[in-house]
Amino acid sequence: MSTEENTVPPIGHEHPDVTGGWLRPAVFGGMDGLVSNLALIAGVAGGTRAATNSHAVVLAGLAGLAAGAFSMAAGEYTSVASQSEAAEREIAKERREILRNPEGERNELAEVYVERGLDERLALEVATQIHLDVDNALKVHVREELGVDPDGLASPMLAAGSSFIAFAVGALIPVLPYLLGADSLLPGLAVTMVALFLCGAVVTQVTNRTWWYGGLRQTLLGGAAAALTYAVGAAVGANLG
Repeated sequence: MSTEENTVPPIGHEHPDVTGGWLRPAVFGGMDGLVSNLALIAGVAGGTRAATNSHAVVLAGLAGLAAGAFSMAAGEYTSVASQSEAAEREIAKERREILRNPEGERNELAEVYVERGLDERLALEVATQIHLDVDNALKVHVREELGVDPDGLASPMLAAGSSFIAFAVGALIPVLPYLLGADSLLPGLAVTMVALFLCGAVVTQVTNRTWWYGGLRQTLLGGAAAALTYAVGAAVGANLG
């Protein structure tokens, strides 16, 4: 090994898995559970004056938890399954084209590498080497042309499960103080605001935002949703009364 090779520092970082199909539904499910159930019980509290009718708030909160968790899971499963099935269709189409016209596909891949800075001869050599194996050629073409990893398609079950659990946990937090004996919205509002800030801050660990920005943004959005829904509930409850 040469002296120059010895002086090259080793790779000092690892990348988290952000494409496995669980991160987005988990984050979205948790945030949606917090915000939507807080807004739901705020609306009911505003319409019924929760201090004298906390049972209605608890019922609404638990019903919102169950309905939202199952709805989120079903929606995520359908969405991710449809996306994966669409990708699989295009992958199958690309495989047929590679088998039918290998030379044309090889030249197409070489053109991609030329556009990325390789000279034509080297690009053609690389494409030729890749096309020695059909499965390898398929993976490369799919990544280059579709931006999809055929071995890393998101799992519908994983997405649905992540969404279900995250939503249920998030939705439980606003109603938990009522289950522990609270008779007003304020304790649930307080713990939910803290949870929203913490969730927003944690999410920034896989983004390029600062922790305080992510936490504050999520807290303000959740608080606005709760305030508006409380106002709507109060107005509707007054008119119905």
